Amino acid sequence: MQEYELKYGCNPNQKPARIYMANDGELPIQVLSGRAGYINFLDAFNGWQLVKELKKATGLPAAASFKHVSPAGAAVGLPLSDVERKIYWVDDMEVEFSPLANAYIRARGADRMSSFGDFISLSDVCDASTALVIKREVSDGVIAPGYTDEALEILHQKKKGNYCVIQIDPNYEPAPIERKDVFGITFEQGRNELNIDDKFFDNIVTENKELTKEAKIDLAIAMITLKYTQSNSVCYVKGGQAIGIGAGQQSRIHCTRLAGSKADNWWLRQSPQVLGLQFVDGIKRADRDNAIDLYMGEDYMDVLAEGAWQNIFKVKPEVFTAEEKRAWLDKNTDVALGSDAFFPFGDNIERAHRSGVKYVAEPGGSVRDDNVIETCNKYGMVMSFTGIRLFHH
Repeated sequence: MQEYELKYGCNPNQKPARIYMANDGELPIQVLSGRAGYINFLDAFNGWQLVKELKKATGLPAAASFKHVSPAGAAVGLPLSDVERKIYWVDDMEVEFSPLANAYIRARGADRMSSFGDFISLSDVCDASTALVIKREVSDGVIAPGYTDEALEILHQKKKGNYCVIQIDPNYEPAPIERKDVFGITFEQGRNELNIDDKFFDNIVTENKELTKEAKIDLAIAMITLKYTQSNSVCYVKGGQAIGIGAGQQSRIHCTRLAGSKADNWWLRQSPQVLGLQFVDGIKRADRDNAIDLYMGEDYMDVLAEGAWQNIFKVKPEVFTAEEKRAWLDKNTDVALGSDAFFPFGDNIERAHRSGVKYVAEPGGSVRDDNVIETCNKYGMVMSFTGIRLFHH
């Protein structure tokens, strides 16, 4: 297949639309079911690169949940704790999850509000347990290097057989030069082939230089995720999964705040107050996610007001006070933070500290590097200067 016709481009008025290979080459994909759109393919191809690199860097199966050409979540296939099974809504599934399924559950679960209607990328052949998880989530499609027969049968049951399933050639290597047209003008650049390995974080500039093996893995996940996130971007990671991604902000402190608030919500969902919520029978998963988001936030009365809570909860919850939330957030520790460009001020580190960050990786090179390092030293953080910017547009 040399080209694939799309229904339309980014928007319905943008026609005609297609993807194709120059010089009569063959596309490295097969569309096994459904019909992918323009943005679907942007998500699929960026996500595939991300999970392929995560697998190379960690040796573990990897998954990503993409929305609007940035990851909402990314993770590797580590086992799920009982709490994670509960907050990711898989505790009711009597399934032995494969490492790949664990990776997608974690990628999808970190920010379920943002992942609603995602496009999924998998580093390994999709198996039955992974397909069962995908089947129950609201999603636009999936890309993987292959599918077992049982997984395909499960996925073909989704959207009345119209769910988008893409198989990509895992051996495909793109040309070293990439191009795109903007306003009728062609842009050309060398591909970002940066390899993020164990030595990437060797330049530690803080007083604390104890960078653990686990922290290196988390920092690698952060930086690889940022490599495929619309810039400016910041990524918080803990235990092998991104827990907060702030994408496409003009100000770095806004990236840090946005990603930090998502990381905080991920941790707050594990609090006794949230785990103890008793939802009415039959509530939809998306409504449950939305209710939790409101309950943890400043607009909690939207779900606790008389006449509202009865539609959501069996028992009216107590208000989750600011003091209780802060006390729980203070228990979150050993979080890793990556930034795609240098931090210009120490305020980013101050905000990161409030979300439990202990390990930081950023390019360095700001005229205020001394202030940023000093702020890290104040909190006993470990910070690495990578010397490499990772903008993506």
